[in-house]
Amino acid sequence: MNKDHSATAIPAHRQGRNDLAAIVEKAADNASISTAAMIRLLDSPAPELLGKLFAAARKQRERHFGNTVFLYGFLYISTHCRNRCSFCFYRKNNTRAIRYRKTPAQITESALQLARSGVHLIDLTAGEDPCFYSDDENAFAPVVNMVQSIKADTGLPVMASVGVVPETVMGRLSAAGTDWYACYQETHNRQLFKQLRVGQSYEARYRSKVTAKAKGMLVEEGLLCGVGETSCDIVTSFKAMAEMGADQVRVMTFVPQAGTPMKDHPPISSLRERITIALMRIAFPHLLIPASLDVDGLAGLRQRLDAGANVVTSLVPPGQGLAGVAQSALDIEDGRRTVEGIAQTLRTCGLAPATARQYRDWIREQKRISGVHDTRVATAC
Repeated sequence: MNKDHSATAIPAHRQGRNDLAAIVEKAADNASISTAAMIRLLDSPAPELLGKLFAAARKQRERHFGNTVFLYGFLYISTHCRNRCSFCFYRKNNTRAIRYRKTPAQITESALQLARSGVHLIDLTAGEDPCFYSDDENAFAPVVNMVQSIKADTGLPVMASVGVVPETVMGRLSAAGTDWYACYQETHNRQLFKQLRVGQSYEARYRSKVTAKAKGMLVEEGLLCGVGETSCDIVTSFKAMAEMGADQVRVMTFVPQAGTPMKDHPPISSLRERITIALMRIAFPHLLIPASLDVDGLAGLRQRLDAGANVVTSLVPPGQGLAGVAQSALDIEDGRRTVEGIAQTLRTCGLAPATARQYRDWIREQKRISGVHDTRVATAC
């Protein structure tokens, strides 16, 4: 007599979750996960699956970096910008934005304070300040000189995050000793890019990072989530990141800003960002992936580290009048966005700051192998 198994049959949705759980568990060992699985995790983040995903990401991080993390000091050197990005507080025509340009002496003082605190890199960040982006061929000289001065005074690597730098300037930045060039696309969906970066060229922004690689600098690429992107858009961005040979990949949750066209855009939680961090760690296990303090400050650091991040960014010295973009006052003046301020969170996560030498060694090795990347991650949706 045939037995009726209908009472014990596993529902289709549960079977699907079991299959996905098996895929995620394998990712902990083989650093591979399909496009379809990534989209399912982004679209339907079941708690039991996310626990496995974050554990897999942490295992990959430990395999490649042990229990060490890198720490980035953040210096916002100018809040003037010629662009009209719909999401950015410092867009050209936002009358609510506080504008400043830090002097070389102020920047040097802040850089030295960060270096003494134990950061591994100085990130010089600015909008596309019209003082730099002019017809004067020497307009970028202050930035180039700043890089040289900070490297000489602090002995630390330097990242330049100053917009789409002209190709003629790119070589000068590299010659000055710039280690990193950061220029976030925010999305690789061209239609969404037009809505976010109003009036700007997708191709020029993307090409600037390819040029930076060719000039010998490492490249950071970044995404925004919560701006109308689909899960397929996020996964497609992984492929673009691999193809350009990005050395550091990041994602940040959009925070609506006063005085911008997106001021009333519905905010989202950081969960989507953390899932993306974990998927990045599995897709790019050997790369650097930041946990930014710009969105949730110290309160959100542990969750991002638990998702597989291995860099803490946007460490800002108090008392210097320097602000981050998304949350311009969050945790800064009370010293919580410092190396000392994050120490307990790192210990709670079982992590510790790397040494300056370990970071320099990583940069040296990554520059040696730069350009040799596996572009098989995330085929088009």
